[in-house]
Amino acid sequence: MDQASFISEFRFIMRIHHGLNLWLVVLSLPFLAETRQTALAEHDGVAEKRQPNILFIAIDDQNDWIGCLKGHPQVQTPHIDALAEKGTLFSNAHCQAPLCNPSRTSLMTGLRPSSTGIYGLAPWIKSLPEFENYVTLPQYLSRHGYKTYTTGKIYHGGNGRKKTDSEFDVIGTAAGVGIKPPDKLVETPAKHPLVDWGVFPHEDKDKGDWKVADWAVQTLKGEIRENPDQPFFLSVGFFLPHVPCYATQKWFDLYPEDQLILPPILAHDRADTPRFSWYLHWKLPEPRLKFLLEANQFSNLTRSYLACTSFVDSLVGRLLEALEQSGQAGNTIVVLWSDHGFHLGEKEITGKNTLWERSTHVPLIFAGPRITVGANCSEPAELLDIYPTLIELCGLPKNDRLEGHSLMPQLMDAKAVREFPAITTHNHDNHSIRSRRYRYIRYADGSEEFYDLESDPNEWNNLAKSRGVEELMEQHRLFLPGINRGPAPGSKNRVLTFQNGKIMWEGSEIKAGDAIPEL
Repeated sequence: MDQASFISEFRFIMRIHHGLNLWLVVLSLPFLAETRQTALAEHDGVAEKRQPNILFIAIDDQNDWIGCLKGHPQVQTPHIDALAEKGTLFSNAHCQAPLCNPSRTSLMTGLRPSSTGIYGLAPWIKSLPEFENYVTLPQYLSRHGYKTYTTGKIYHGGNGRKKTDSEFDVIGTAAGVGIKPPDKLVETPAKHPLVDWGVFPHEDKDKGDWKVADWAVQTLKGEIRENPDQPFFLSVGFFLPHVPCYATQKWFDLYPEDQLILPPILAHDRADTPRFSWYLHWKLPEPRLKFLLEANQFSNLTRSYLACTSFVDSLVGRLLEALEQSGQAGNTIVVLWSDHGFHLGEKEITGKNTLWERSTHVPLIFAGPRITVGANCSEPAELLDIYPTLIELCGLPKNDRLEGHSLMPQLMDAKAVREFPAITTHNHDNHSIRSRRYRYIRYADGSEEFYDLESDPNEWNNLAKSRGVEELMEQHRLFLPGINRGPAPGSKNRVLTFQNGKIMWEGSEIKAGDAIPEL
């Protein structure tokens, strides 16, 4: 079956299972066209002056515990919520990989991990001869007249920050934890220095993310304000709530321990999931739920993550205030996203590295010129779509190498039907297909999972072997990536391979009878 047939089939299940009234869509086309023309006309005066600016805000390891996403009933994120009210929230957005390097590489190149072979924390894609001269999002914008700035974590590690990388015109403050306690606050099984959380005496201004925000604020109020005719792309990457989840007392006080609501946990949740699902996070620094319960750290980690999320939200507020003060807000597109989610005990683990909702579901917000205000789009969206969407929003020539699809139809009308699901890949040939209602997972050994998120939002009931879902599963299988490259040369850290029945985790073989670590 060709791709056109795939899309036709997918449209069918979307229409049948989500109650879409196509006649209403058809009848509304003249109105939508008129609305679109009106919106474009309103911005013609600005567009004639110059292209819109872009404020590009990244948050590391941020799951859907954001107020407007309703991922946690107590989370306080007033500034991100206000940004969503000013634009369009994609409430069903998903990363292309649940790990920093492959996710950010995919977003910035517009290519899927399965197309590049970037699955682990290494290599840097530009170190591969095939992609050495590939034009990334900031490079594309630079070639079309934008001045590009970066601060904090945009690519993984120090990637893209060396002048020889030629990724950005101006490189600001690097990402970092900032001040740390003299010793780890929590002794975790893996003893990793970054896997820590809690509160200790320090000030917000001593944190790495505060310094990143400082640089961005000064740039907006200084160079950018002083050069109003120069289109800019300012990328700002916050490190928190990535571990170590350290926050000052004021942020912990937002979440009193005696009132804290913990994430929903199901005992023996993994009993109906394939053993292969454990191989994706076989042995990692992040501890299992078992440790949190035995060490009485479940509440502490939950509070720490929530506190860090609220702290980062306050920094987003500082950026948006500085944008207003720069005089550029009216002609600036703001994009806010996270590279992937984070488990806090769900599915018996902490961390990312899974193909389930808690790991793939991320905040994605667009606000600014030509974008509908106060809209919430529940169609599946991908971080991969950011690159082509910004190109279209900025009126730039299409880049035919991109594998994502512009979200412009949804930015004009949040109810516009989307033909494509969101695809997440973790390591070679392990994929998740997320449609509007369902999630299908297939692992490299052929084992499967299938969930109805409408009736089972916590993904507690794997329906893959149930009656009546085979046709739905087959519809989702049609969207499995056709290209599945093996790990790129130099791949390392959190890399899993499965070849000829042999399972290798970070270079060591996993045998069929091996006990799952830390359970």
